[in-house]
Amino acid sequence: MARKTNFQNLIDEPGKSKVAIYIRVSTQMQVDKDSLDVQQRELIAYSDMVLNIKDYVIFKDAGYSAKNTFRPDYQSMISRLRSGEFTHLLVWKIDRISRNLLDFATMYAELKSLGITFVSKNEQFDTSTAIGEAMLKIILVFAELERQMTAERVTAVMLSRANNGQWNGGRIPYAYTYDKATKSFSVDPTEKLVYDRIVDLYEQKQSIIAVSRYLNEKGLTTRSGAEWSTTAVHKILTNPWYVGDYRYNVHAEGTGYIVKDKDEWITIENHHIPVIDRDRFDRIQIMLRRNVRGGAAVGKTYERKNVHVFAGLLRCGECGSNMSATLDRLRVSGWRPSAYGCSVRRRKSDRCQSKYITDVTLGPFVFNFIANIVRARGRIGERTTLKQLQRMLLAGDALKNVTAIDDESLDRLKEMLLSGQGGVEFRPSEKDLAPDVQELNELRERKRKYEAALSRLKSLYLYSDNGLPEKDYIIEHQKIAIDLEATERRIAQLSALGVDGIPNPEELMEQASYFIMAQKLLSDDYIDYGKYLAKIDPQIPKSFIRTVVKEIVITNGEVQSIEFRTGIKCIFSR
Repeated sequence: MARKTNFQNLIDEPGKSKVAIYIRVSTQMQVDKDSLDVQQRELIAYSDMVLNIKDYVIFKDAGYSAKNTFRPDYQSMISRLRSGEFTHLLVWKIDRISRNLLDFATMYAELKSLGITFVSKNEQFDTSTAIGEAMLKIILVFAELERQMTAERVTAVMLSRANNGQWNGGRIPYAYTYDKATKSFSVDPTEKLVYDRIVDLYEQKQSIIAVSRYLNEKGLTTRSGAEWSTTAVHKILTNPWYVGDYRYNVHAEGTGYIVKDKDEWITIENHHIPVIDRDRFDRIQIMLRRNVRGGAAVGKTYERKNVHVFAGLLRCGECGSNMSATLDRLRVSGWRPSAYGCSVRRRKSDRCQSKYITDVTLGPFVFNFIANIVRARGRIGERTTLKQLQRMLLAGDALKNVTAIDDESLDRLKEMLLSGQGGVEFRPSEKDLAPDVQELNELRERKRKYEAALSRLKSLYLYSDNGLPEKDYIIEHQKIAIDLEATERRIAQLSALGVDGIPNPEELMEQASYFIMAQKLLSDDYIDYGKYLAKIDPQIPKSFIRTVVKEIVITNGEVQSIEFRTGIKCIFSR
């Protein structure tokens, strides 16, 4: 028998309303301080006096974190909400029910489809009205604004330090080491030999590809143990650090490639020991600009035209190498999609003959498949067969050429979906993980802690009533930054994702882009990837996809498999 929606229940029993009250505290200390009782007492009163509903059920999770949905009463409540028992869900604050934006967006979309009103007492909004739903989105926007204002204050401090010639932390340039005690840089003799070879080779060959190919053929690796890419060689050849200059505030915040006006740059000359003289460095810059494809004029600044949504996630199914991104041809619509090709084929064509793939086919395939997984959560039951689940997951034109998904993936997805998880945001237990995956997860958790520590330290320095002395702030900041860099280097060795921009969606209010993307996945039957990408900041889908996908294998120009950060790897047959 099909379950009733809340709307059907209201028809059967007109005027009958019932509230699910959800209460949560995360630590034992909070439990001991009776905060559960305070929440319960005030939410009951709110239901009675404000919502005018006396029929309610209390769901209570004590000592559970909101970073995921592994909470007994939460799961029980969701199950009863789906049965049509309740008309309202009442919480103390949004973060009581979830701090994971994907979880929240999925839950909120399902509440809307069931006709359930979501009410937050402390934020004072009720989504049964247009104003209430708008307020939810406004809260997300202002939370992001507060984060940006904090970042601006911290930026001001960093600019002041840079003007004084003080190192603001970050990745130590290749061929150098940093002494925390003396706060000074020195030359690493082993890496300097490689640097000198890079410079000599480029002057001889005037080809970045030729330089990277030579280094890799000789078995020379980067500091992290990876092969040399053309991008890595280009960064070393163009970095003014090697002439002894410390340059800061060159790129726009959070981009790494959008160059600011030169009058905003901060340059401290003779900041440290140089490894190349200025005349030679300047000659190389002229060569680099002259050799730019298309004959760019000398002095022209490179501007990035496209965000490669899947960069760093793709692996060649033919030879196992990573796939690099470039721009494909311009379409009539004005969209210039990304194209991804095997990096080995680009350098040594005799070793791999794999075909490239573009966003035109890759984007719709990946995003529609993820959307199908998320939507399936509310559609399956114990009696759903694997064949039925497979039909749900392969729905839509983007997946029409796939005939099957491996049974092991279907089994695990079904188990997760029945447990109330979305299938893509679930994290497996330690016992299910291989040792290297365990280490990777531990490193990522350590990375998040270091980043949180830096954020707390900055807040303490900027806003503390007592005031943190600048000297103490700088010492502690450098210590954490160095530990963070070491952790990121190890992550780069273990994960094809690398370390650039792995988002942390743990805080619900900090990243409104995930809410936008998750809502999109749930709202449309089919995602027209090209049209959707043209309307939004491409960093939104890029950030979203990196939170849920670990690796995508491409064979013969088609998606062979998708491995999620959950540990599930879906293999597709055609």
